[in-house]
Amino acid sequence: MLALKFLWAPDPVALSLGSFKLYYYSLMFVIAFATGLRLMKYFYKKEGVSQKYIDPLLLYMILGTLIGARLGEVFFYNWDYFQHNLLEIFLPVKITDDGWKFVGFRGLASHGAVIGISVALYLYVRKYKYASLLWLLDRICITVALGGAFVRIGNFFNSEIVGTYTGSRFGVVFQNIGDTAARHPVQLYESLGYLIVFAILMLVYKNQQRRNQHGFLIGCFFALLFSVRFLAEFVKESQDGFGEQLGLLSTGQWLSIPLILIGVGLILYSRKTKAA
Repeated sequence: MLALKFLWAPDPVALSLGSFKLYYYSLMFVIAFATGLRLMKYFYKKEGVSQKYIDPLLLYMILGTLIGARLGEVFFYNWDYFQHNLLEIFLPVKITDDGWKFVGFRGLASHGAVIGISVALYLYVRKYKYASLLWLLDRICITVALGGAFVRIGNFFNSEIVGTYTGSRFGVVFQNIGDTAARHPVQLYESLGYLIVFAILMLVYKNQQRRNQHGFLIGCFFALLFSVRFLAEFVKESQDGFGEQLGLLSTGQWLSIPLILIGVGLILYSRKTKAA
């Protein structure tokens, strides 16, 4: 039987210039926002919407993503720690007995990012009234699916959010965290799944009838992407959080279920409505 196991011990730093270090994880976020920006410019040009709305939209997206993802990590997964270390919530440092150590923002939760982005876009639409919230969400979700694929690659380089042990000769040995046995490369599973969701959403977007059904695309996004997340959790190492107390499922799965249901609800709702 062919052994599909390989050792993985990358340097998480993509670029180092003196004291400045650019980590692959941060680089993947930059790529995610850059590709998202290009896609939104494509959508706006295709549909005759002024490009002047793009720059403020990018700012709202960045703030909504980072604040929401950080708070999601704090309250969904690590409140036991952060309730005693409140300063670390929005500071890229870890406070120890020896002082402050720069660690960056590694604790980010995708479910929190969804909430943060939704709130940010609601505030954006209230200020810039050129489109409805559902119209905007239908297009933003396509960029988020692609961005999520890049972020999971960043997690892979960081050797974090790892999978469970395979118990076979298949998998990845994450040497940077001291492993000697193979694990499921669940970060890559999710990344591939998100790329497939992105491809499906792009195909749906090119169908003008579906594109004009407000809520259909964002409904597909929630239903498909969080189904990928739900399935991936079965081979993912526990990340603790409130779900561990509920039992049966992981925290990520408990958080994914309502989003999948919201997605199905939006798909059904969209079938009754059409853009004017």
